[in-house]
Amino acid sequence: MPPNPETRITPAGVTVVAIGGNALLRGGPTATIAEQFEAARTLAGPLAGLVAAGHRLVVTHGNGPQVGFIKRRSDLMADLAPELPSLDLDMCVADSQGSIGYILASTLAGHLKAAGHGDRVTALVTHTVVDPADPAFRRPTKPIGSFYDEESAGKLAARHGWHVAEDSGRGWRRVVPSPAPRRVVEQDAVACLLAQGYVVIAGGGGGIPVVEAPDGTYKGVEAVIDKDATSAQLATALGAGLLAITTGVEQVAVDHGRPTRRPLGRVTASEARRHLADGQFPAGSMGPKVEAALAYLEAAGTPDARVLVTSPAALAGAMRGSGGTWFVRDDAPVTPVRAH
Repeated sequence: MPPNPETRITPAGVTVVAIGGNALLRGGPTATIAEQFEAARTLAGPLAGLVAAGHRLVVTHGNGPQVGFIKRRSDLMADLAPELPSLDLDMCVADSQGSIGYILASTLAGHLKAAGHGDRVTALVTHTVVDPADPAFRRPTKPIGSFYDEESAGKLAARHGWHVAEDSGRGWRRVVPSPAPRRVVEQDAVACLLAQGYVVIAGGGGGIPVVEAPDGTYKGVEAVIDKDATSAQLATALGAGLLAITTGVEQVAVDHGRPTRRPLGRVTASEARRHLADGQFPAGSMGPKVEAALAYLEAAGTPDARVLVTSPAALAGAMRGSGGTWFVRDDAPVTPVRAH
């Protein structure tokens, strides 16, 4: 595969890499902490490579499976031990930030230290402001937790008052509200840590969802924010030159699942909007990632902004110019590859 010209990124610039919560799990009937550490070790290599190349790195992560596990444990314990406090979704997101942040930070710090790059990695508890009038609160769409067959999902929904939906042909899951992020409260703290040479893990699970009261105080709400949307918001606020979104495929494709399937290498914003309008990127799979890419490109205000969508395993190769799908602005220059 020829090198892709869209890999030109200023080495000293800020790069935001978004890791899906599913990327830390194999997707089998059980999920273990050990497999999440194993996945994090696999991710540490490409991430450390970006640090070694001079990128000021922010790592965001999803929590779809994990936040569902935390909430499910809380619900089950409410029956067994009523004296224990039940956890609302904002608390579950906070819990997932701590556990996943620990896994990613400790693994990446160890990898960097062993390679002689120091261990300046920190995981930051992050709040994301949402609009209490967001229509998403009336229409739950965000899948969390385990996959079930339709019958089992229906029984759990009836028992616990869940909303459930089929998730991209993989099974049925609980769905919860997913309002749009308005602002990451700790974005200035992230910028300060970057300036001090830290790799920052932030925006976990899209951020703890909060609404801002007229007096300036914050209150948690029952929601899970899309991590790619928050990643785009944070990348814009930090002036990042690159937003990399990892997913389950090496390249985004049109006509997915058909004989006419066509992988995409370089996609302009207007082309991406046409594909979205044509239904090529469904809401339950690639749609939110493409929408996040477009939001970042539009807000970035510079033709040099880039969004890379690829799998965790292909991230390093894509950054070297082979593979991945690169979303660019319509006015983006096409220039020769620069080595990293």
